[in-house]
Order: sequence, then structure tokens, then C-alpha cells
Amino acid sequence: MTELGASANNEVPTILVSDSKGCELLCFLEQLIPINGKDFALLTPVDTPVSLFRLCDEGDPELVETITNNEPILSVADLVLQEHDLTLVRSAVTLTVTGELEEPEPEELEEDEPNDDSETYELLVSFKAEGDEYGLYIPLDPFFVVASIENGSALLIEGEEFDEIQPLIEKELEEREFS
Repeated sequence: MTELGASANNEVPTILVSDSKGCELLCFLEQLIPINGKDFALLTPVDTPVSLFRLCDEGDPELVETITNNEPILSVADLVLQEHDLTLVRSAVTLTVTGELEEPEPEELEEDEPNDDSETYELLVSFKAEGDEYGLYIPLDPFFVVASIENGSALLIEGEEFDEIQPLIEKELEEREFS
């Protein structure tokens, strides 16, 4: 079930977004964008998104792109995060972490980021699982989610549909910026 609500003190509205597998992610509504008679929402997760990397002795960390919710690696990550009073949430689109996170020191960011051209990351925790070293990293660039809004429900835009709608959303946002 999708929630769309804001509190009386003018907080940003939140929306519960579902993906095609039935996983959900609670998000803040950043923008509502009508395109071709359909409403799309540009959203950011309420909880902190994280990415899982395999840490290598030599070379750059490798992003683990496909991971199932019942992976043993995630159980180990759960335990490590609990030591820091954090909780790993297996959400739609991304893994997220709930709890009080410490603000990073600017000089620490340069040391802890995987060497990826498109994004920078901050290392949250590292741990060993199944004989390999892993790290959960927080993306420092904004993490946006796109959903369609129909009949009070928010459905995640994925795959080819995302590839088709992304340029239209970007064009609309550019037009809003210059008007």
C-alpha cells in the first residue's frame, strides 16, 4: 500500500514506492513531473542508501551489482551494522541503512572512496564474509528514484521504461530551472 503524506509542520511529503517484485522503499517526494498525461515522481530515499563492494587486495573495489535479499553476505553485514546501532534494510532499488550515522570528516572522504568515475562513496563499514572482504559504502552523490503515480500508488520505474522516461524527466527539469 502506498502512502503519500506530509505533516502539519511543512515537512517534505513521503511516498512508499513498490518495485515489480513487491519490495518497498520509503522516499521523500522531491518533484512531481507530469509527462504525456502521466504523473512521475522524482524521489530520494528516507533512509541512507548503501552500495556493497567486494574489496580486493590489488586494484579498485568491485561493485556487487546483483545481490538477493537472502545472501549470506547480507546477514554478516547485518551483524556488523548492529554493532554500530544501525540496521540494514533490503529495500526496493537499493539497500538502505537506518540509524544515526556520523558525519564524515572531509579529509577522510578522499581515503575511503572507491575509484569510480561517476560517483564517490564513503566507507560505512567493512567486513569479511565467505572468505572475501566487503564494504558497505554510502554514495555521496544524490540518490534519486523515479516512480509513476497512479490511483494513489507509486510504482518504481525500472529497466527499459526508465531508459525511455529519463530523458523526458531531465528535459522537464531543465525547463523548470530556466523558467
